[in-house]
Amino acid sequence: MPYDYQPTTGHDSDAEDDLDLDELDYATSKSQTQGRENKRSTPWTTGAGAKSIPLKPLREVSSQRFWQTKARRKPPNHDDDLEGLIGDDFEEESRGWNVRRSDRVPHKSIPSASRRSSMRQSIQFPDFMRQEIADMRREEPEVNNKDSREIDVGRRPKKRYPANIVSNAKYTLWSFLPLTLYNEFRFFLNVYFLLVALSQIIPYLRIGYMSTYIVPLAFVLSISIGKEAFDDIARRRRDAEANSELYTVLQFDQDATTRPRQTGAREVQKKSRDLKVGDVLKLEKNQRVPADVIIIKSTQAEAIVEAVSHQSGADDGTAAETFIRTDQLDGETDWKLRIPCPLSQTLEITDLRRLRIIASAPDHKVNEFIGTAELAPTTTIYDPHVAKVEDDDLQDSGVVNQNNQDVPGASSVPLGIDNTAWANTVLASNTTTLAAIIYTGNQTRSALSTSPSRSKTGLLEMEINTLTKILCVMTLSLSIILVALEGFEPSNQKPWYVATMIYLILFSTIIPISLRVNLDMGKTVYAYFIEHDQGIPDTVVRTSTIPEDLGRIEYLLSDKTGTLTQNEMSLKKIHVGTVSYAGEAMEEVSTCIDQVFAQHDQRPVGLVQGPTGRSRREIGTRVRDLIVALALCHNVTPSTEEINGEQITSYQASSPDEIAIVEFTESVGLRLQRRTREEIILQSTTTNKVVLTANILDIFPFTSDSKRMGIIVRLRSTLPEYLVSDDLLFFQKGADTVMSSIVATNDWLNEETANMAREGLRTLVVGRKKLSQQQYDAFAVVYHEASLSLRDRDAGMASVVKAHLEHELELLGVTGVEDRLQKDVKPSLELLRNAGVKIWMLTGDKVETARCVAISARLVGRGQHIATIAKMATKAQAQDALDTIRNRPDSCMLIDGESLSIMLSHLRQQFISVAVTLPAVIACRCSPTQKAEVANLIRKHTKKRVCCIGDGGNDVSMIQAADVGIGIVGKEGRQASLAADFSVTQFCHLTKLLVWHGRNSYKRSAKLAQFIIHRGLIISVCQTMYNIAGHFDPKGLFKDWLLVGYATVYTMAPVFSLVLDRDVDEKLANLYPELYKELKTGQSLSYKTFFTWVLVSIYQGIVIQGLSQLLVGAVDGPRMLSVSFTVLVFNELIMVAVSVTTWHPIMIVSIVGTAALYAASVPFLGDYFDLAYVASLSWVWRVAAVAAISLVPVWSGKLIGRTWKPPNYRKVQGI
Repeated sequence: MPYDYQPTTGHDSDAEDDLDLDELDYATSKSQTQGRENKRSTPWTTGAGAKSIPLKPLREVSSQRFWQTKARRKPPNHDDDLEGLIGDDFEEESRGWNVRRSDRVPHKSIPSASRRSSMRQSIQFPDFMRQEIADMRREEPEVNNKDSREIDVGRRPKKRYPANIVSNAKYTLWSFLPLTLYNEFRFFLNVYFLLVALSQIIPYLRIGYMSTYIVPLAFVLSISIGKEAFDDIARRRRDAEANSELYTVLQFDQDATTRPRQTGAREVQKKSRDLKVGDVLKLEKNQRVPADVIIIKSTQAEAIVEAVSHQSGADDGTAAETFIRTDQLDGETDWKLRIPCPLSQTLEITDLRRLRIIASAPDHKVNEFIGTAELAPTTTIYDPHVAKVEDDDLQDSGVVNQNNQDVPGASSVPLGIDNTAWANTVLASNTTTLAAIIYTGNQTRSALSTSPSRSKTGLLEMEINTLTKILCVMTLSLSIILVALEGFEPSNQKPWYVATMIYLILFSTIIPISLRVNLDMGKTVYAYFIEHDQGIPDTVVRTSTIPEDLGRIEYLLSDKTGTLTQNEMSLKKIHVGTVSYAGEAMEEVSTCIDQVFAQHDQRPVGLVQGPTGRSRREIGTRVRDLIVALALCHNVTPSTEEINGEQITSYQASSPDEIAIVEFTESVGLRLQRRTREEIILQSTTTNKVVLTANILDIFPFTSDSKRMGIIVRLRSTLPEYLVSDDLLFFQKGADTVMSSIVATNDWLNEETANMAREGLRTLVVGRKKLSQQQYDAFAVVYHEASLSLRDRDAGMASVVKAHLEHELELLGVTGVEDRLQKDVKPSLELLRNAGVKIWMLTGDKVETARCVAISARLVGRGQHIATIAKMATKAQAQDALDTIRNRPDSCMLIDGESLSIMLSHLRQQFISVAVTLPAVIACRCSPTQKAEVANLIRKHTKKRVCCIGDGGNDVSMIQAADVGIGIVGKEGRQASLAADFSVTQFCHLTKLLVWHGRNSYKRSAKLAQFIIHRGLIISVCQTMYNIAGHFDPKGLFKDWLLVGYATVYTMAPVFSLVLDRDVDEKLANLYPELYKELKTGQSLSYKTFFTWVLVSIYQGIVIQGLSQLLVGAVDGPRMLSVSFTVLVFNELIMVAVSVTTWHPIMIVSIVGTAALYAASVPFLGDYFDLAYVASLSWVWRVAAVAAISLVPVWSGKLIGRTWKPPNYRKVQGI
């Protein structure tokens, strides 16, 4: 059906002439439709003062239920044509009870839709559940990640992109039950009991009540699934908090581009999850970037506020520099300079909607981006449609063809990584930045670099799963043996295979179903102890299924920035050739500076007064020159902001080292007052007067390849006597490895830099060279020519600098900067090494930085060789490096990301086989993916437990790949903490988490598992003795309540109270970390201890059932049953009491209370016991005799073994 249009009653003839209705016809050509598919038509109006042309509704918008099938839904017809005609009449989407719906009121009322809306609004669910349903209802078309995208800034996106949500949840609403059931039935224990429970449906195999077997299994599954649900709901609640963070978004009116004089933009608040591709964010200092964005405008805060208020915003010509912190993304501590798109920086606020961004496909590479920004011309009339020319070659490269020739006045500029800010970076500069969102949700760089979370299974659970398989084989063997002893003849009219099945069911208690329940409840207790430990406050257990693994850690993989260090630099030491200054001696440096730059009477004075002589004055001059060089040779910019009515000056730079140096120069008397691209102004902190002005002629920035930074300045001073000539000065600072060949020959540089490195300080060598005007002019000409070269430009410019400037520099001094370590990092690492934990440091930072931190944190021992593998380009080079390290097994490996990539690609097995034998490994310039890959490689190669700890978003993949992931609540966010299994606030809390809580959790669970297996085995042995004595008749000994009560009411509390036992106190655990080593061997629950308990169970079962039958004189009957069952219960209680190492009041109460409870319940067991016989002395002495014969040999053997070969914890206790 063709569209029907209705013109207005009054119109402008000129505008009507420009409007070609053929273009609006439904039967437009296919090529034109395809050409418009990815291009929004420019909103149009008639001439000034005329009304816009209203169109009749092109289609009715009806509410769709999320349960409708796709076949029933009406396909949209030419949505983009419609949007091109009516512009953005659709207002911002809002949320209903759990779905998105348009606020636009349709031309025709639809009562049924209104009623449905009211019904939906009356239904209430928790926020995170409503959002989950909303996400499922949305059914967004899948956007191809390999295609580039066109983004119209400030407009609604043409395609549906992923919602901007953070999700650390393991399950969805639909996947929860299937996945949790799959995870539960991966364990042989649960599969076995499911089969046993299902067998009770067959009447021929039924023994006692069906509920005896079904209810325990259902209870076990409910506990386990409930714990998973509780943990995942907690994750979703934390995700909901992060996704609800509010951000300021510029919302543009529909006619902003055509009538800019009218109000066109206003600020609105949006939750992080509601942000869409194309939204314009307004970001302030220290604000986290919620999605991947392109910076389109950056200026001082008051300028943006004024621009939004008055709908202006054209720059005055000076754009504020934007710095971001990326340590939560790539681990690099340096601040990154970001440049606004030059096409949009000078635009007015309302003109930002003219901007179109063409971005490459989503990618995980955080250091690469290709894009284009296009600026549409301002128009006041409807523009005829121009078909877009497709260019397959350009599309393949990630950028769509720019058809600027078709639209007069349009322009475009390329976009690169310098124009971007990725999600989870933080705005560091004191600016207000406008940014357009280009990627959201799981298409951001941060999400693409993060591996999906996985369900983690503890090592102890896998070991117990293996033991249950052994128990199953024992059960099957025992059943077949009993049937074989009967000669495979029918018994009680039952065929032999039926008898075998019945025996299997009777002996099912050998594999105790309560084992999983008790272990899961024990994990909950351990989590409670951890979270309520005052020694590690604010620790959170996010995954309560693996606390025992804390006691089995073999490898610790740690991030550097924010984990081992605080990322707070401070200059600790300077050396000027013959004298070094540190600590209180820095006051002498302040004195030297004040005597030069704080003169009130403007007359020359000596640097140091008194009889100290010429040498002291020379040292003072050296100190002055070094401080001036440090105050000038940097890229730091001061910024001032008002806080509580007070002007506070802060510094912005691409490196925290430079900020530390500038803060040091201020502390000794020379403040950086102002910096522009042309000059640096220094001020005396004593007089608050300007004392030095430096005109900047050239800057040579620091790069990872050059490892140095230089600047050429012309100095002017208010102190005429300070300057003796009008020469230019070239200052340079850099790493000692490169500066030693640049500065003039000396005899102290190498020795002093080595001393500072041993102290863990990051050294910088500072030099100076005086240049005449003629020398500089000659350099400038050659340098300018090199800068114009189109081939090897950077290398050419570097060679010019080296030839003209970098030789025979005057050595001014050496500085030592400390990256402050986290609290108690050194003793924590030492304790973990003594505990047998091998420590790896994986960081995205520079090689030199990582080396210094490793030394200062004592990760590398004094005098230990550091084997550096860097810039390996070929497999042969990497193989040679590995061969060298293999011959030095006591060395520390230092490898960069490029070389690590070669190793992981070509020499994976050789690399890991060498690396795991080394005492320490340091990997630098690691991407998040590489960190996760290393963690997985260690796990698979060694089969040992790996723990990863970090604080940033770049550590999430590593944390999730580890057996145990620990997140530190960092200054820049909680992403690592939310994704981790355990969350701590400081690195030093890790030692207590492992050495104390990990030890207790593993030892307690191992003892608990052994007792539960013992409890099931002993009753099965009694059953076996009973069946043998009964001529192999497969019938039950303890039925119904006796069977259920024994495993629950009569023994559960005392056995479970073992989760409160401990073999050593916390002080001894920290004093002797070597005790942690034995835990990693798994001796507490090994095949040796398992079969020892099997033998004990067989012995006690034979004694209890055999002697009960002999002493009572009956194979069956209530008298024998009363003796046998009573001894069985008290045997278990006494065994628990004997095994306790450290008594807890709850243990005493549970054991004594359970014994009293059993005694009180005996009068109610008349259906099973002969109560008259129980009340006689004859019953008492028989019970006592059987119990003594069952317990005394076992207890004696344990006492002899402990005396002959005491365990290590007994040795340290002095027992």
